[in-house]
Amino acid sequence: MRIAPLVVLSALAAVGQQAQPQATFKVTSQLVIVNVAVRDSEGHPIPNLKASDFTLSEDDKPQKVSVFEYQKLDSTPLAPLEPPPTLKTRAPAPAPKPPVRQAITTSKPGQIRYQDHRLMVLFFDFSSMEPAEQIRAQKAAIEFLQKQMTAADLVAIMSFANELQVLQDFTADRENLIGIIKGFHIGEASELAALGDTGDDSSQDTGAAFTADDTEFNVFNTDRKLSALESAARMLASLPEKKALVYFSGGVNKTGVENQAQLRATVNAAVRSNVSFYSIDARGLVATPAGGDATRASTRGTALFSGAAQRQLSSTFNDSQETLYTLAEDTGGKALLDTNDLSMGMRQAQESLSSYYILGYYSTNPALDGRYRRIKVQLAPHLKAKLDYRSGYFAPKQFKDYNSTDKERQLQEALLLGDPLTDLSLALELNYFRLARDRYFVPLAVKIPGSELELARKGGNESTILDFIGQVRDAHGRIAGTVRDSIEVKLKGGNVGQLGKRFLEYGGGFTLTPGDYTLKFLCRENATGKMGTFETRFSVPDVVAEQKYLRLSSVVWANQREPLSAAVGSAERNQKLLADDPLVKDGYKLVPSITKVYRTDQDLYVFFEVYDPGAEPTRKTAEISASVSFFRGKLRAFQSEPLRLTEIPEKGNLVGVHFQIPLAKFAPGPYTCQVNVMDEVGKKFAFRRAPMVLLP
Repeated sequence: MRIAPLVVLSALAAVGQQAQPQATFKVTSQLVIVNVAVRDSEGHPIPNLKASDFTLSEDDKPQKVSVFEYQKLDSTPLAPLEPPPTLKTRAPAPAPKPPVRQAITTSKPGQIRYQDHRLMVLFFDFSSMEPAEQIRAQKAAIEFLQKQMTAADLVAIMSFANELQVLQDFTADRENLIGIIKGFHIGEASELAALGDTGDDSSQDTGAAFTADDTEFNVFNTDRKLSALESAARMLASLPEKKALVYFSGGVNKTGVENQAQLRATVNAAVRSNVSFYSIDARGLVATPAGGDATRASTRGTALFSGAAQRQLSSTFNDSQETLYTLAEDTGGKALLDTNDLSMGMRQAQESLSSYYILGYYSTNPALDGRYRRIKVQLAPHLKAKLDYRSGYFAPKQFKDYNSTDKERQLQEALLLGDPLTDLSLALELNYFRLARDRYFVPLAVKIPGSELELARKGGNESTILDFIGQVRDAHGRIAGTVRDSIEVKLKGGNVGQLGKRFLEYGGGFTLTPGDYTLKFLCRENATGKMGTFETRFSVPDVVAEQKYLRLSSVVWANQREPLSAAVGSAERNQKLLADDPLVKDGYKLVPSITKVYRTDQDLYVFFEVYDPGAEPTRKTAEISASVSFFRGKLRAFQSEPLRLTEIPEKGNLVGVHFQIPLAKFAPGPYTCQVNVMDEVGKKFAFRRAPMVLLP
């Protein structure tokens, strides 16, 4: 298919987001650590082996064992920790919240800090749990620490609400651990767990005129959860011991357009760091009656009577557990689902970390090429046992030493290999507009936080080079479109100092036929070599087949309209392809607001196309009436004056609809925006909804 590599890179205004601090680990040597569990035919650990009993190879080349330790882990539970007696006195003042640590204490290469200890991390994802689920997870963790912790166990505590926090490094102090867990603020970030209804007919009726489509929030909320788990795994990477991360969650909802690359990057980071995820669904055993239980409002429409509501509830619940299962299965852990005994999941993690050997070697391959290297461990022929270990790792890399050929090869390999990179954060949006009955233009918009870019001084300007590569495949895996661009970004004056609080947005596009597709997109910043991958599935609908409702394109929600000449970087422009993009008109480009976050000093731009409207027979004109409504909770906060379009449809039998709404008079907060469209001649209507957040 013909592609449209339209590229406009423009600086976007700040929207109040701040970059979260991330732990940074530097490779200081080529020491490779391999944890090997050696078990007999009955599954029992085999002790007293020597380094000479093992043979190590990397890519079929023998390696010398330089680090050898046996981790003997005791599984005898400690005596139950009895709670202190209850005194009939005034309740003491709550203990001060413990200071938040920024990282787990690291180890030097080859150092075995925790000899003969089992390392477990209790990770509480408050953003995915309702208050009742937070209480259930809290009680289960306390019960485990009081009655089931062994002498070999060292436990760390992490939490995630808006950011990842390390509340306690590895310790055996049960009283301190229990005190931290008891000090949780129940209900923290639980409002994020309530997001999930997509505004269809099976969604619950909250009493508002329309229900918000929370899909956009869920997309980035899901990525933040997975990114926090990835950061936790990276924090633990310097510890050569095996680690078990027990993930308490209320399920990780999927929307169908989330970034699949982030899930794979999280799993890969855990595998490299010798971390296994043990996912626990804090909802416990759930039996959902038709239409939902008492925690949900009743559904709208006829879905309750047709069975659609129950099917939707069941599908949503299963999807939320699928990610938990994937995290556990792909990292060597287990998922605990549909049971009220949550402490069982912690016991599974405890029992799976039996005695094992730590083998370390200095690789004989000094190349820092970032390629995958296969590891093979064997025992002496006279020893019969089952070995369990990781099968390989990705070598470190130094981007500064790459030449142009190496850089291009790296991009191609990163796009094709199944190891996504998330060092550079990306947000991505796809829309669709009809060009002909069987062809659609699909604009691509990618947002990159300016705080993650490193600009190098060149000729008095601040500049860097960004590489973009993307590939669209159809439902059969065939390539339907590609994009490859290299853009030099130049900033001057005040724009340089403000880059940390602004965004850069890349625009491109594809020409596709109706169908289901998968997009894999990768961006690289060439000053440091940081790369980010975004993967998503999307569909291009056949609007011609729509008979019941008015035929519409995607609705683009934007917060700025920029002249093409103001772009801080662009590729060579193709005037024909620019003409295909409906977001470009009269030398200006409408820049989609991917995250749907706005400020009160901005305007909201809304654009969409109406296809095949009914035409008045004598004048051959269409009569379209459209308006934009804002809902906040149960109340309609605003509705624009109806926009009436009486005109002859443009080429392709379409009518473009534009709105520009100042946001200065709106109160900050979350809103549901709805476009209402009526074809007065054709007697058809349509409406589209989207969430938005307005900041002061």
